[in-house]
Amino acid sequence: MDSEVLKSPAAFLNSMLGEVPIASVLSEYEQWWVEEGVNISTQVDRAGTPWLRMFDVLGNRIDEILYPASYWHALRQGYKAGVVWRAFGGGSLADCYLLGYLTAFFDPGMYCPYTVSLSTAVPLDKYGEPHVKERFLPPLLRKDDSVWQGATWMTEAGGGSDLGTYVQTVAQPSEVGWRLNGEKYFASNAGAEVAVVAARRLDAPQTVRGLSLFVVPRFRSVGGLNYTIRRLKDKIGTRSVPTGEVEFHDSEAYLLGQPEQGIYLILETLNLSRVANSIGSVALMQRALASVVDFATQRIAFGKPILEHPLLQGQFQDWIKLHQEAFCLAWEAVQLLDSVWREQYPYSSRYHLFRLIAHLAKYLTAEMAVQTTKWAMEAHGGMGVLAEYGIERWLREAMILPIWEGTPHRQILDGLEAMERKHAHDLLFSYLAPFAEAQAYEETRATVEHLLSLPNEQKEAQSEAVFHRLATFTANTLCRKFNMTHQSP
Repeated sequence: MDSEVLKSPAAFLNSMLGEVPIASVLSEYEQWWVEEGVNISTQVDRAGTPWLRMFDVLGNRIDEILYPASYWHALRQGYKAGVVWRAFGGGSLADCYLLGYLTAFFDPGMYCPYTVSLSTAVPLDKYGEPHVKERFLPPLLRKDDSVWQGATWMTEAGGGSDLGTYVQTVAQPSEVGWRLNGEKYFASNAGAEVAVVAARRLDAPQTVRGLSLFVVPRFRSVGGLNYTIRRLKDKIGTRSVPTGEVEFHDSEAYLLGQPEQGIYLILETLNLSRVANSIGSVALMQRALASVVDFATQRIAFGKPILEHPLLQGQFQDWIKLHQEAFCLAWEAVQLLDSVWREQYPYSSRYHLFRLIAHLAKYLTAEMAVQTTKWAMEAHGGMGVLAEYGIERWLREAMILPIWEGTPHRQILDGLEAMERKHAHDLLFSYLAPFAEAQAYEETRATVEHLLSLPNEQKEAQSEAVFHRLATFTANTLCRKFNMTHQSP
């Protein structure tokens, strides 16, 4: 791959996808990042955890998150470019993910506010009552500095995987809407103007069937804070998104969809973010590889640039190939999501195909981002661990990606569930068959079917190796599909 293409996310996307419909928007957005955004992003990362000003000078509770003014200026660039609004009014969800790719190349943490804002707008649009949509959706789709932010808050102190057990936030019906009492322990984009929140209906079963999804505004209808922020988290990376602990005290809330179908809405919301996590992971891989090219063509050892030495050159080419395979897998998840995201339960077989590919993509690309950024540090030698040069930052940012929106364990178990209950593996193998290498296809299919035939405990114990194999086979095959499609007349 041409090094100039590798250094530009917009050029890479155009080289892989052809001239995308919003190519000029991507180019302008990238130019803003080069000219202004990179410096702002670096300053925010160095500053560390933002401040939380809980009270004003008169002692009134305000919970204001304090970043430099330049941060808010930077944050609004993506919203104005269309990282949320382009999905609506006849637009394409895929365009939002293209803008997300550019964002994550320069600042993976800043892609999180855009992701959760999109993941707020989508269920609000699909499931909100007309008066709720009219009140909360238009501000999320604004194209100027007055745009609202969204957030998706599911996780409590007990953990995020076992929602049926550990969601203790309680929802009670009231004269107008609902009231929520409880707390969320990992609340990314704390301070958002509106959030979608998982809560358990009063007297509902202590399982996922007792959960519903609610819209919770930052301010009450009569004024004053509708939720409070207990504190902000000090994280290893992603410092460009404030993550905190939020508390609900008779907080005004509005139900989305049917109360008994809340778990489906929650999983739809998570899957939007899992696809974004995959796109962000691949973009970060590219950023790490671009940094290696920039350094290794200038560093001279034993009489020539270190990138010309056969060992490093071979490693670099291997990572380039893995990056392209990761992109093919993540982009397939985007394309499938773009075709099914307006579906509601009960879902089509294509939706279940999307689900499995989304789990495979989130599982594989996040780990590949960690390994790529680790290798990039190694390629820089001692310079790679020095904070002043910024290479170590990419590993810090990458380490969060396998955990966000469900750990690798969660992706494996959810993928198994999709295969067992919805036969998603049959859908996947049929989908890949025209493009797959025959022997790899037969061997991978036999391995998956053998796993699914095992008793439950044995099946789960052996699942990771098989899931990893299925993910790498899928990524490789989708690259074959991608190349066949783009080389055809």
